[in-house]
Amino acid sequence: MRTVGGPTRHVVVVGAGLSGLTCALHLLGAGRRVTVVERDTGPGGRAGRVRLGGYEMDTGPTVLTMPHLADEAFAAVGDSLHRRVPLAPLHPAYRARFADGTSLDVHTDGEAMEDEVRRFAGPAEAAGYRALRTWLERLYRAQMRRFIDTNFDSPFQLLHPDLARLAALGGFGRLDRRIGRFLSDERLRRVFSFQSLYAGVAPARALAAYAVIAYMDTVAGVWFPRGGMHALPRAMADAAGDAGADLRWSSEVAGLERASGRVRAVRLATGERIPCDAVVLTCELPTAYRLLGRAPRRPVRLRHSPSAVVLHAGTDRTWPGLAHHTLSFGAAWERTFEELTRTGSLMTDPSLLITRPTAHDPALAPPGRHLHYVLAPCPNTAIGPSAPAWRQLAPEYRDSLAAVLERRGLEGFRDSVQEELLVTPWDWTSQGHSAGSPFSVSHTFAQTGPFRPRNLVRGLDNVVLAGCGTTPGVGVPTVIVSGKLAAARITGGPGRRTATRHRATRTPAEEGRHDLS
Repeated sequence: MRTVGGPTRHVVVVGAGLSGLTCALHLLGAGRRVTVVERDTGPGGRAGRVRLGGYEMDTGPTVLTMPHLADEAFAAVGDSLHRRVPLAPLHPAYRARFADGTSLDVHTDGEAMEDEVRRFAGPAEAAGYRALRTWLERLYRAQMRRFIDTNFDSPFQLLHPDLARLAALGGFGRLDRRIGRFLSDERLRRVFSFQSLYAGVAPARALAAYAVIAYMDTVAGVWFPRGGMHALPRAMADAAGDAGADLRWSSEVAGLERASGRVRAVRLATGERIPCDAVVLTCELPTAYRLLGRAPRRPVRLRHSPSAVVLHAGTDRTWPGLAHHTLSFGAAWERTFEELTRTGSLMTDPSLLITRPTAHDPALAPPGRHLHYVLAPCPNTAIGPSAPAWRQLAPEYRDSLAAVLERRGLEGFRDSVQEELLVTPWDWTSQGHSAGSPFSVSHTFAQTGPFRPRNLVRGLDNVVLAGCGTTPGVGVPTVIVSGKLAAARITGGPGRRTATRHRATRTPAEEGRHDLS
């Protein structure tokens, strides 16, 4: 593995999102002095927080999987995620509701899920689920260490026995066909293939290897941090501060001072100059490349994942049919992905993710009130409506979403809303997200693994990238891994303190579920 050359005593991390804070903790654990600079008033990045009328609204991801990856970062400084943030395992992980009126609770416990599938679709599908679960576990074992949790220096690193194992498992076939080998019920197939949207690819075109995301969602477990998802980066920042990091909020980077192939200092918009030995950039790729003065040449332009419209609604009621996470599927499926990834049309029969965080933490809303987060995928601005167009589209689209929710059983939704925040591709663009998408660069084959934008910067000996635009990719677990990988580029490997103040712990469920790699 290539590493940063020269001295690395003092590292400046630009950005206090999940990747930047993970990187900072691993660097601190390896004995580096760390300064974190963040343009916002506090930590979080995409996993931010808005306070509106007594409601605490998470503005980024709402699904937490693989928390042991975050715990590794806390452990690097002798701390523990579970000491900092109580985690509640979600049972069910999701509730899936279908256009025909049926519903399915998605359990991560194998026996419970097998029973649920038998109830829902019969014994043959239950047996198919059991075989699918075994395949997902094997797929995860074949991928995690070699293809996800690794720094690539060359595509030739793919030439390893694990590549043959992945091929033998059918990882280079198509996702929908591979899932179809186990399950014939079209509704069940959706539950185990919709995750490819996270990767920005339709199930009919996604590699079967991307089913590893379904493993994280449907096998490894889904968790909820008390205080909402923003509690995770907040706890990371607290742990980093306690371990000696210098945390600079409201500090926007204006430039990098370079000499002899190295960045010598980070210059803030205030004019302050922070000398450093190495820099980790966790900002959006275009911002990072602007600071670096150039972007790497690629034979084909980067393609971006679909975007999303998110309606955050503080309401005076909730609905008994909702779980913590509810997948509301429309009747359309292949057409939906065609609209999102090819024609650039808004979904004519939308599939939605509805999250109700107050199901496990009522303190996120005023007494007697509830918080609902409705995510509607939409085309990115490269193929769909432009960012400015969304300023006009937004009110009408918000009303259409509310109408869909009411038709699907959330009667009185429009009248129940007390406070709301609508986020569209216009807002994502204003925050600096390319193509108006918070999901960054899609995971086509040509943008995955060693073919994804590298986390080392050619021409500069001491700059490393982290975040969802670089390796390994999009999603909370992979973004956390990206911070760890960036730190390893500087330290040469995982950092460990000789003396630790707190032993990292795992929950009993994690002990049983996460030792597959």
